[in-house]
Amino acid sequence: MKYFINSTADYHQHDLNSLGWELTVCNSLDPVNSPCRKVLASSYSFGKHLYNFLKEIIPFHDIRSILEIGGGMGYLMRDFLTLNPQMRAKMIDISPFLLDKQKEMLQSLKVDFELSDILAFPQTALSGFDLAIMNENMGDLPTLVAGQEKKNDFDRNNVLIIEKLEYFNKKYDLSLGLNENEHINTGAIEVVEKLCLAGIKYIYLSEHSCEAVVPEHIKPYMSFQSPGTPEMISLKGHKEFTIKFSYLQKIAEMLNYKTRRGSFADFLPLNFNDKVKTALRLATPFNDEQEIIRQFVYDLYKYEYLILIKGDIE
Repeated sequence: MKYFINSTADYHQHDLNSLGWELTVCNSLDPVNSPCRKVLASSYSFGKHLYNFLKEIIPFHDIRSILEIGGGMGYLMRDFLTLNPQMRAKMIDISPFLLDKQKEMLQSLKVDFELSDILAFPQTALSGFDLAIMNENMGDLPTLVAGQEKKNDFDRNNVLIIEKLEYFNKKYDLSLGLNENEHINTGAIEVVEKLCLAGIKYIYLSEHSCEAVVPEHIKPYMSFQSPGTPEMISLKGHKEFTIKFSYLQKIAEMLNYKTRRGSFADFLPLNFNDKVKTALRLATPFNDEQEIIRQFVYDLYKYEYLILIKGDIE
């Protein structure tokens, strides 16, 4: 099997200087006057929506330490700490640019910052956190791209790749590498294993999913493919991949974590009014707002979340 290791580390460490062209769901909901807020049942920021959703699952009164990995502009953590100031937070990010933005956004709150690659971060240093969050960024982690190789790259990494796949297949009863056309989210798999082995009580993960499904009531207005295998997304200066959440869920469950999985629409309920229906029906949007609404609604169903709860917690 031939693979090319796709990594965004160099891009995030050296080239990233803006998120303006890569609009996450969290960022799109931050402006108070955002057209995306207007199509939701409640006009809140992403962080407030997510916090209100998670507090029905996670006992935030018991959460003292929270870790966010790859926190973007810091909007989510700002909302969490504003709603729950008893928590002490740590932000780990591979991007110097984004870590500086987080420091600006969170300067008045109880937050520590560290420039680091989570894959190289010591597992023992993670064990003290009650809650870990990775929101909309798991596709940035290394992925094995099937059917491709760079000159001399495969020979050099062949043994390590095969050993890694065999390790995960044997330990978690997976089928990595058996489909010669399937890309493999090795970075996401490694991070989930690391967070679970660290014994973090609660873990929240999210990203574009290759297994997401459009609900029946939305199908007359919108559709997308659900190939079941990670898809490549070409962005400015780098490529990301959608995530196969069923693998991550299986790993967590085998490491004694209870799981809950769904789409962003679970905690970002859509106000499915005529304005939304019109924007979705149009083959070509008439204006920028309609295009923004179309992309936003697409993301509500294309993004999946995975919540992990340590098995010994009632």
